[in-house]
Amino acid sequence: MNACTLGEAASRFSSLLDGLECAQGERALRLDDGVEHLLDMLATLRNAGASVFVLGNGGSAAVAAHIQNDLVNKGRVRAQVLHEPSLLTCMSNDFGYDDAFARLVGLYARHGDLLLTISSSGKSANMLNAVAAARRSGASVVTLSGFTPGNPLRTRGDLNFWSPSDDYGEVEISHLFLLHYVADRLAERA
Repeated sequence: MNACTLGEAASRFSSLLDGLECAQGERALRLDDGVEHLLDMLATLRNAGASVFVLGNGGSAAVAAHIQNDLVNKGRVRAQVLHEPSLLTCMSNDFGYDDAFARLVGLYARHGDLLLTISSSGKSANMLNAVAAARRSGASVVTLSGFTPGNPLRTRGDLNFWSPSDDYGEVEISHLFLLHYVADRLAERA
């Protein structure tokens, strides 16, 4: 983002939120309908005692960890992140970083679970491989991405949210905002 005033940045962020898109596969949904669908998915897995695995790299890993807190605390969902340092570095060392999350998802995820992947670019090989592992495990997949509309992650989920920005900070904060909203709404359903 270019240097601007705080008010200008807030206005830009508001416009970014207005531009968020949602799709089931490649079929566009109204954003509110997509949020309701995600809430239904989370409520269903909570009632079944299933788990949600939240993954991201870098700033998106921080978003994942933050949202794990809210899903557990507010939403009473069995939410986990799989980036505990010694485990992730072990898997990365033994199998390569591109496959580290896929190995963990393959080990932990079961039919009825949910993988929520967060990637600003939507191009991270480790996120794409984790999605494939979740599919093999019978887990559902929700993706959050940004940058180019044609990024590969954007159509890999059962439900896909896309942020129309090529700025890491804007995309990460839009994902955090959306997931906070979902966690707050899920708490109302508890």
